[in-house]
Amino acid sequence: MKTSKKDYVIRVMDSPLEVNSAQWNALLAGQSESGVLNPFVRHEYLSAMHTSGSATPKTGWTPHFITLWDGDTLAAGCALYAKDHSYGEYVFDHAWANAYHQHGLPYYPKALIAPPFSPVPGPRLLARNAQERILLAKAVIAWCEEQKLSSLHLLFTSDADVAACTEAGMLLRHTVQFHWTNIAPTLVASRAFGGTLPHSSEKEASFGSAAVPDPRGGSSENCLFSTFDEFLMSLAQEKRKKIRQERKKVLDAGITFRWALGTDISAEEWDFFYRCYERTYYEHGNAPYLSRAFFKSMQTDMPENWLMFIAEHGEGEKREKVATSLIAVSAGITSATDQKLTAYGRYWGALARVDCLHFEACYYQPLQWCIEHGYTTFEGGAQGEHKMARALLPVKTTSAHWLAHPSFADAIERFLEREGAGIENYMGELEERSPFRQV
Repeated sequence: MKTSKKDYVIRVMDSPLEVNSAQWNALLAGQSESGVLNPFVRHEYLSAMHTSGSATPKTGWTPHFITLWDGDTLAAGCALYAKDHSYGEYVFDHAWANAYHQHGLPYYPKALIAPPFSPVPGPRLLARNAQERILLAKAVIAWCEEQKLSSLHLLFTSDADVAACTEAGMLLRHTVQFHWTNIAPTLVASRAFGGTLPHSSEKEASFGSAAVPDPRGGSSENCLFSTFDEFLMSLAQEKRKKIRQERKKVLDAGITFRWALGTDISAEEWDFFYRCYERTYYEHGNAPYLSRAFFKSMQTDMPENWLMFIAEHGEGEKREKVATSLIAVSAGITSATDQKLTAYGRYWGALARVDCLHFEACYYQPLQWCIEHGYTTFEGGAQGEHKMARALLPVKTTSAHWLAHPSFADAIERFLEREGAGIENYMGELEERSPFRQV
């Protein structure tokens, strides 16, 4: 299929294996100024979802990679899935599906553009420039119309994608996530006026990871935290006390932590992680979304994007692993200087029940690591106001939607206007509950 104006060609591929990995990742690298590859849009990640059986037609995820070509050059592309359910998405449209059903209309199959099972913001419409991104958005809508799909949904998308989708006439929907940033208003103010944060008189729980100087200096200019304790002292007293109490419970239970990054994560540790991950799913009455084969691909094809925390109990020869969490991290750049590095809270599991172990493994250990290694953001995933008590603050995220049926499109547009006003009020309420101490 050819496009107008320029001699572009649209090709639709039914498997990520049909897409050239180098061309796809090169296009992805161009979506950020630093050239960082978003882990969840990498060709290796999307291919592993397919080859492992985690996201395939059998599980309700039928891939269609829609690509825009300028001669032999990949100019734009996106990973679209035709879906016959709404699971694994985290932007809920069950009410929309029910409304269609009540009116005798099919809602499924629908089209989704988002990494499977991964509610993390990032680029969805990969393109060399804004014009080609708009062209891709319009081409995707045209393809959905040809396939007689009910709707198209781009979830947790980037600002550049939002602009393209708006130009293509799509509806915008806002939700809230909770992210930690390596900076706090109280810390900025304190350093700006030459002051210092109060010293802690409370015993800081240690988990075998000594504080390391911030590789970017922690100066008043960038105001990154130098240590986990400095981060704690930026919080209101009751929040700070609560975190120390939770960490102490884990420490008093005889739990210590260690971490491994990239190729330093052994095959035995990957096996242990999956054992914990699988067990935790089954304890909640569900089978895990992701197979062991998927994580084997992560281990071999993109290890630089994975950081594992391992909780151990006991000492010496009696030491045994009891829990683990797996964090995705930015990778692919040669220097952390002047770059914004992100860590993503993803997966966890435990073989033993220890009070506050989940908070330690999934929040405090990753935050401490981010501070020690100069990472600027930790994304905690979808939902969860409890994350605010751990200094993850509300961030508005955006999705874009197109509906084929004009009447439903009008009705959902009115709904989104009301919902959007509610989200704004909700954000305002959350901002009033800041965990940081007042200057």
